[in-house]
Amino acid sequence: MIRAGGRWTAGILVGGSILAAAGFAWPLFAAAVPRDAQAAVPIVAFALVPALVVALALTLDREMYTAKTVALLGVLSAVGAAVRIAGTGVGGVEAVFVLLVLAGRAYGARFGFLLGLLTIAVSSMLWGGFGPWTPFQMFACGWVGAGAGLLPQVGRTGTRAGPGSRLGARLEIALLAGYGIAASYLFGLVMNLWFWPFAVGGGTGISYAADAPLGENVASFTLYTLVTSTLTWDTVRAVTTFAGIVLVGPAALSALRRARLPGARPRSTSPRGGGTRTHPSTAPGAVAAPRTGPRPSARA
Repeated sequence: MIRAGGRWTAGILVGGSILAAAGFAWPLFAAAVPRDAQAAVPIVAFALVPALVVALALTLDREMYTAKTVALLGVLSAVGAAVRIAGTGVGGVEAVFVLLVLAGRAYGARFGFLLGLLTIAVSSMLWGGFGPWTPFQMFACGWVGAGAGLLPQVGRTGTRAGPGSRLGARLEIALLAGYGIAASYLFGLVMNLWFWPFAVGGGTGISYAADAPLGENVASFTLYTLVTSTLTWDTVRAVTTFAGIVLVGPAALSALRRARLPGARPRSTSPRGGGTRTHPSTAPGAVAAPRTGPRPSARA
């Protein structure tokens, strides 16, 4: 079996995510399908998303298959599952988002995506919460972790706010906290979208209408998500994620970056003069540069 290269794997991840996004958004595009086939659209979406979860998980697993990566994925997914189960029943509290954002930032988009998938899978198995919503939750949480890994580096190298400075570390936490807020609301948005037609009966201002124009359904969905979760559950999730990243983010990032993974390139943000400095890990097979300074003379 040929191991996929980094670019090929990234292309598969992007393509699979686009197809999954279409599966999430099926209510908005079902009207474009011939009327006789509209009933099959949700069935196709419900079959497509789980298949994509399996395909992408296997592809990314081959790309990142090392003992250290697997062990770290196992530990962090177990921690995430425990945190998620502990928050069950507390409306909107999703402290697991803190872990996904920080781990995705420390180890990259592919690791963050896999961690999101595994965290939902493990917690659902332990909690007994498997259902048609599970693959959608897995993808949405995978996107949260992957998005954190795709965020840009904060500051320019060699400046006061650059990597390795105290100001740079604070700016990175601010970036991650802001991303956590955005991800919390977007998670609620996409999770509302796929089951919206089944959640509300017909004849209301927030109901789905298969024969309605796209603009009308978008307006109805916007009102539906505002009323049902954006102003309540999603806001609590955003506040929880923001507070968690601000409070534990600096220490947690430093701890995560001490475990350097093959192929992962964590950015250095620890302050100069203290703390733990992190640098891109040496690529497999690379040879360290020789020392150029004078060697100490040996004493007889």
